[in-house]
Amino acid sequence: KGEAFDVFLSADEETPKRLMQEGFAVGGSRFVYATGRLVLWSVQPDLVDENGAILNKGSFAKLAIANPRFSPYGIAAQETLTKLTMWNAIQRKLDKGDDLTETYRLAATERADLAFIALSQVMREDKVREGSWWLVPPTMHHPIRQSAVLLSGAQDRAAAKAFLAFLKSAKAAAIMRGFGYELP
Repeated sequence: KGEAFDVFLSADEETPKRLMQEGFAVGGSRFVYATGRLVLWSVQPDLVDENGAILNKGSFAKLAIANPRFSPYGIAAQETLTKLTMWNAIQRKLDKGDDLTETYRLAATERADLAFIALSQVMREDKVREGSWWLVPPTMHHPIRQSAVLLSGAQDRAAAKAFLAFLKSAKAAAIMRGFGYELP
């Protein structure tokens, strides 16, 4: 919408596709740069086990998820809870963040006991920094394929094209793996 950005990185594939269709992005520039991983996480060190058993036990007051209307990670959380046949039963315990940052903050400040968030929010150099977690198996939800696209005002900007090329490089791949992303 006229903002001064050159590249758009999205947690989904649909938004960059729509930007291209509406003429806001350069045709043919879109590509998937990573697949995100969903994790059930708590700042409390012993709350979540490696199988996510706390969900079945129900021994928590609040579970935060990003709003599925706006967030691919929220959609993945909803799909996971649906596959576990818990979506309807857990509604009264849900706290929906506007985005992943707010969702993480709800759990990090213990306003929610746990949260479905992006693994990249808590992982550094191949290790989860703190708390307890369950890495949700990718079979529990649709893949979170994250896409990049060159915005139309930047089609002649060398730095923007260089950044997109960097995202496809081995160096960028190593960095993204260190934050828990899978690569296409």
